[in-house]
Parts: sequence; C-alpha cells; structure tokens
Amino acid sequence: MDYESAKASILAKPEAVELHPAGPDVTSFKVCHKLFATLAEGEDGVPYINLKCDPNRAQELRDTYSAIQPGHRMNKVHWNTIILDGSVPDDLILELIDHSFERVVDNLPTPDQERLLKG
Repeated sequence: MDYESAKASILAKPEAVELHPAGPDVTSFKVCHKLFATLAEGEDGVPYINLKCDPNRAQELRDTYSAIQPGHRMNKVHWNTIILDGSVPDDLILELIDHSFERVVDNLPTPDQERLLKG
C-alpha cells in the first residue's frame, strides 16, 4: 500500500477529518475530535502509518511483521507504526485501519457511536 491509497482508505471512514497540527509533514486523522491515525513519510522517503491497536494484538503483529513497530512518537502500548514498504499485506493494513477507527469510536458517547457505526 502506498501513501495515497492509505490516505484514501482512512478518509473513507465516516466523518474522518484530515488535519496538520504538527505541520505539513505529518497528516493526522480524527473522528469526533479523537485521533485514530497519522500518516507521514520517514526520512528514507518510505511512508508509515500510526494506528491505534489492542495492546495484545499490537504485540502479536510486531512479533510477526518487522515493518510493524511500536508507535513512532505515540504511546507504545496502544499504537503501532506500520511501515508501508510492501511487506505487510494491504488487506491487513485495511483491517488495522478499521480496528483503529473502531477502538476510537467505541470510546465515544453512545449517540456518536450509533451515528458512526450505522450501515
């Protein structure tokens, strides 16, 4: 998955908003003012994405894929960084985007949850 494909997949989530609070080099994505993803390019030009993840699953993924690491500049327990170098299957990245979004939505007030998860 490349930068633009990852960005499009994130922005396809209901009410996802793109922001640049840390400057133009890091794109943040929020739902109801809550961060669920960031997207940037590493110093080597390879893009990476930060996604929220269940702590047990986060560690399993890190143990399985060298391109999945503890969250870069994020809470290392609840966030993973996925280097988009082609070594992590696209369908898994899409699943992890969904998982991150759902983890954030699950902590929103019930009316927001219902609105975001309907259909």
